[in-house]
Amino acid sequence: MRRDRERKAPHISPMGLGAVLFEAPGAFDLDSQRRIWALAKAVGRWPEVQEAAPGMTNLLVSFHTPLREPDVVEKALLDAWTNARPSGSEEGRLFEIPVVYGGEGGPDLDHMAQETGLSRREVVVIHAEREYTVFALGSHPGYGYLGTVDPRLFIPRRQVPRISVPAGSLSIGGWQTGASASAGPSGWHTIGLTEQRFFDPRSADPVLLRPADRIRFVVENILP
Repeated sequence: MRRDRERKAPHISPMGLGAVLFEAPGAFDLDSQRRIWALAKAVGRWPEVQEAAPGMTNLLVSFHTPLREPDVVEKALLDAWTNARPSGSEEGRLFEIPVVYGGEGGPDLDHMAQETGLSRREVVVIHAEREYTVFALGSHPGYGYLGTVDPRLFIPRRQVPRISVPAGSLSIGGWQTGASASAGPSGWHTIGLTEQRFFDPRSADPVLLRPADRIRFVVENILP
């Protein structure tokens, strides 16, 4: 099965007058994401760049002033991508996060089991036995996109998003998983809940996770 958003060649799109979005080619996997991190470090050192923010297999580059020569910027980005190589020092911190699977906090666990042909416990065990990497931060403050799930747990996103899930909701969408940093809508399948806080606006360092950090989910309980 092909990973979603796989591309044959890099693609660069304007994002208003002062930013561009670089979308990487290749597989949706950790090796490709490490190369995105390397590209972000290289481009972030350009004097005209305000911010180089890595996303899922993409990089949003914002500039201090509107772009006057977009073709020059595009060529520079393509050259930087050709030369971007992970340094080998990207391994981040390891977090072990307890999760209660199922119950009111995991309303889609039964659906996950039905769609994958697995038992509820098998879904939980398969999900929790893997170490995940924070590919990128986005969606809302503190939210980490984690990859990648076991192929047995691949399931398309919900056809009808939930209006709101609570902070700490652990969900699966496609090849990705993650726990909500705050309450809000979600188009992913929510299978559990954690009390871990991922975003605290009162803290001097409000965001817990960073790209390259590693996550292990610890099964605290499986509720009916």
